[in-house]
Amino acid sequence: MSISHRKADHIQLCIDGDVGFKTKSTLFEEVDFIHNALPELQVQDIDLTTTFAGQTLQAPVFIAAMTGGVDRADTINRDLASVAQELGIGFAFGSQRPLLTHGITAGYSVRDVAPDIPLLGNLGLVQAVSATTVEIERLIEQSGISALCIHLNPAMEVVQPEGDDDFRGGIQCIKRLVDELSVPVIIKETGCGLSSKVAEVIKEVGVQAVDVSGAGGTSWVAVETHRAVDHKKSLGEQFWDWGIPTAASVVQTASFGLDVCATGGIRNGLMIAKAIALGASCGGLARVVLQAYDAGGKDGARAFLERTIQEIRIAMLLTGSQTVGDLQQQPLVLGDRLLKWLPKGASVRQRQFSWR
Repeated sequence: MSISHRKADHIQLCIDGDVGFKTKSTLFEEVDFIHNALPELQVQDIDLTTTFAGQTLQAPVFIAAMTGGVDRADTINRDLASVAQELGIGFAFGSQRPLLTHGITAGYSVRDVAPDIPLLGNLGLVQAVSATTVEIERLIEQSGISALCIHLNPAMEVVQPEGDDDFRGGIQCIKRLVDELSVPVIIKETGCGLSSKVAEVIKEVGVQAVDVSGAGGTSWVAVETHRAVDHKKSLGEQFWDWGIPTAASVVQTASFGLDVCATGGIRNGLMIAKAIALGASCGGLARVVLQAYDAGGKDGARAFLERTIQEIRIAMLLTGSQTVGDLQQQPLVLGDRLLKWLPKGASVRQRQFSWR
């Protein structure tokens, strides 16, 4: 099957396929704010500005990585990137493997409609290991990206019919890219989350930012299970719910001082606000944006994202947070299921309160 056909399958499965986690959640339901009935703020006082990977966002939101490498992705990405430009939020490409290995440009040219926003590239670690720095620099130049996400996806790959099964050399490759590329390197997962152990390793080689892409939203193992046959289908069904819940992954990575974007099952602005309070700088939404776009086009996606931003603003008002930095310091009530995922001795900046 061609790589473009595979990317087309991914788009449709993410719009209407049964690709959610079956029993595992993001665990954001285990996070609650302390309501501030006397915030001494007006809504227009709220400053949503934040930074991620050295880039400024007017609101702490990314349209997270979804697609590329197929004609349908060209229209989707250009429309969504232009909405991101209007709102001053970030946009992330889906995997740019088609551009790197096949010269397929569809879906990867949006700078003319989104000249000012943070624009994240996306390449699999396995592909990065076998590519030269010069080849990856060419990809950066062709797509005009602000930073390059290197995605880690071993669970997805071992189920994918065309997937890879050799994951050696990753740490050395990440170090090379951090040292040699002209843009920041962001390490991201693809729906299974990043652990404290991985956070420690990548920080040691110079990585400053991560996109956790945790469990609880779209299961990319599930996506590939729908495409798989025979033993790979049964393998995918067994590992459908594999991964670290998004809320837990945010805490585990933020505890190492990494700049964190929270993705993986994020559906609204309140979830992004909770992620920020757990230590993230911003949050990203993917499937829900794609569904809003599929249902209502560019206007539908814009309306959804405007509502998401307003939800973050209201969460900040109701906690007495004028800035994103203020929100990161708010006291939280954390449930036992989330607390069990925290590394031994870890805390959310020494300010969590657990339910009893």
